[in-house]
This record gives sequence, structure tokens and C-alpha cells, in this order.
Amino acid sequence: MSNILKAFENKKAFIPFITCGDPDMETTLKVVREAAANGADLIELGIPFSDPTAEGPTIQEANLRALKNGIKTDDVFELVKEIRKDVTVPMVFMTYANVVFSYGAERFISKCAEVGIDGIILPDLPFEEKDEFLPVCRKYKVDLISLIAPTSKDRIKMIASEAEGFIYLVSSLGVTGTRSEITTDLGSIVSEIRKYSKVPCAIGFGISTPEQAKKMAALSDGAIVGSAIIKLLAKYGSDAPSYVGEYVKSMKEAVSEA
Repeated sequence: MSNILKAFENKKAFIPFITCGDPDMETTLKVVREAAANGADLIELGIPFSDPTAEGPTIQEANLRALKNGIKTDDVFELVKEIRKDVTVPMVFMTYANVVFSYGAERFISKCAEVGIDGIILPDLPFEEKDEFLPVCRKYKVDLISLIAPTSKDRIKMIASEAEGFIYLVSSLGVTGTRSEITTDLGSIVSEIRKYSKVPCAIGFGISTPEQAKKMAALSDGAIVGSAIIKLLAKYGSDAPSYVGEYVKSMKEAVSEA
């Protein structure tokens, strides 16, 4: 069984996203530990990239802060080794195809397996081009996570039927960032996904409040939150871990009520 599935066993999952190296690696380490201790079921780690096309201003700025700190992909792998000394929840990388290409797909994915990364999300990788990475992912038992957007429509069957780990359902058009309201008919998309896949489906993009998280988890198998957490890091810097821990606790409680 994919280790990622443990995040969804008999429960709704809360999935926080954290950009590695923002504001520094020591803070990232503490934030991940706080998130895990306060109920995060799966943690997404962002590898800093200069052109994060799926991200809104908040996460773009986090990427820039990390890159200004000189954070490299190898530094992120070393961070994960340290995290894995005491954090057991499933973890996935959220990054971009160019990061994996430039590092070398086999080298990157084998290192994911070696340090304890359970899956990778590449938002700029079209489904039709996933065979660039899928055989190597399967070789090392690292799930290549599929994304489904509100515009996927006729492609849902194709994507869902081959999905692994979990399906990342994008809540609305555009880039990441908090939204006051999510108006997409996500219930019908989830119903369509479930016709073709038993893989869990979690909703991300735009979720920031416990009320939104509860609503999204009620429709699916979990909620993913990034920008709201990155805002706490931008506001509190190295003092952020305890604030992130409190936030994760409140979001996990909301998701559990769904």
C-alpha cells in the first residue's frame, strides 16, 4: 500500500504546505515538527523554484526568500533526512518539472525514496507527458500525484483512473492564494472522480479558514492549505512555528468534524 494512503485511513486528512527554507531551514524543520505534532496527516514540502507558475504572490514571495538564502535542492534533501529522524507522517514534494529535469529524474526520485519522500506533485507537468517521470517513480515506489482542475471535465476519467497516492483537486481557476469564497461546483467533480478511482481526493487552492476546510473536507477526503501558513511565516519569521502549530490544530479539528 502507498504510504500516502495512511494519511486518509478512516479519517479526513489535513494537509499543510510549507516552502523549504522560508525564512530559513531551521525554522522549516521546527514548523514541520509542529505541524506533525498538531495533527497534520500529510505534509507538502515546496522546493524553492524561480518560476513557480501555479503559485500566487504569497508563495512566490516565499520561494524568492528561500532562493535569496541560497537554498538548493540538495539542502532540501538534507532537511528531509533530519525531519525523518522524528516525523513519521507521509510527506510529498511540491515542485516543478524543471527542478526534477535539471537535477536528473532518476537521481531526484531515487533520493526521494532514500530520504523518505512518499510522492511528488508537479503542477506544470501535463498528464499526457507524465511518462517522462512515471516509470522512474514506480521503480522507486514514489507516487506521482495527479492534479484535476475545474477545467479538466472530459479528462477526469483519464486522469482519475490512473491516479496514485491521492488526487489533488484544484478548487478554482487561477493560482494559489486565500479566497473569501470558493464557488466551483466541487461536489459534482468529486462524484465524477469517484466513478473512476478509489484513490483519495483532497481539495486545495484558496482554503484558509476552518469553515472552508470543513466544507471542502465534507465534499472530499481532505483539505490542503498553503498560503495561509506561508503568511504566518512571513509575519512571524523564526517565531512562526508555534503559531503554525496552533493554526494546524484548529484546521485539523475542523476537518475532523466534516
